[in-house]
Amino acid sequence: MNIIEWKNNVLYILDQSKLPFKEDYILCFKYQQVIDAIKKMKIRGAPAIGVATAYGIALAAIKYTGSNILDYLNEVMSEFAISRPTAVNLFFAINRMANILNNNRNLSPSDIKILLLEEAKKIENEEREKSEAISNHGAEIVPEKARILTHCNTGSLATIGPGTALGVIKEAWKRGKLEHVYFTETRPLLQGARLTGWELYKEKVPSTLITDNMVGYVMSKGLVNFVIVGADRISVKGDTANKIGTYTIAILANYHNIPFYIAAPFSSFDFSIENGSDIPIEERDPEEVLTCMGKKITLDEIKALNPSFDVTPAELITGIITERGVIYPPFKEKILKIKEEISK
Repeated sequence: MNIIEWKNNVLYILDQSKLPFKEDYILCFKYQQVIDAIKKMKIRGAPAIGVATAYGIALAAIKYTGSNILDYLNEVMSEFAISRPTAVNLFFAINRMANILNNNRNLSPSDIKILLLEEAKKIENEEREKSEAISNHGAEIVPEKARILTHCNTGSLATIGPGTALGVIKEAWKRGKLEHVYFTETRPLLQGARLTGWELYKEKVPSTLITDNMVGYVMSKGLVNFVIVGADRISVKGDTANKIGTYTIAILANYHNIPFYIAAPFSSFDFSIENGSDIPIEERDPEEVLTCMGKKITLDEIKALNPSFDVTPAELITGIITERGVIYPPFKEKILKIKEEISK
């Protein structure tokens, strides 16, 4: 499944807002269309957002015909930076593209355009490889006859490969270790019901949809023995921002003595942030809460709160599955050690 595809200087993006009932692609001829797709969550998931951002910047460069490409692209990157504030992969991609720009400022505009597109393709390939590695590392630690709970969507629709948390689930199923999956609907935009359900159906994985407020019930009944979710940003300490509702699931898993794992590429770690309390949390349009699939579900006078993410403290996390293996507490020293190894 190609959720992002570059063809003839046009970026094709699978419109996830129309899934599972319609598989339509958005044709992006301008970088503004990529930003719009990111803002409106027609493409979502931290790794996929990063790849879309890289291609969006390359698209802006290729379409530019003016005389000052450096200043122009710096403005473009600033626009991408404010499209989704929590997903750190977006900023990872911007920094990668900015480095290409800054390190080659003496080259001709045509050469810069070639290098930016090559970098976007490189980021895409790297994310695919990371996703596959995460899936394999995670499947190793999934218990036999696993009954897994997951939240939101972390599969092929959120990444460029098999997925992070959902990639682990798919690989565990292939290895015969998986008994059943429970997945949350994920209000307000139903990424679990619409997207995770769609992916599990495609893979023929035995699964059951539950509402977000059934998590405690299925755990108390012994229906779950392993929890795995994704991440949009991870602090140096190991505190993790993920889809709203993750914190609640982590607390419930901790109470019921169920292992709680995060699966994310190392690009999701933000080394400028020590603690989860410093992670910026995106506040989205309250209309997403006041409606469901476009239909009003409450009175016009009702107000709503709509944070897109919450932060799970490191103390509630059993381990973090990355493309470099599984990180166990104490997280900080091990995270910094991996960072040092990468920078060598």
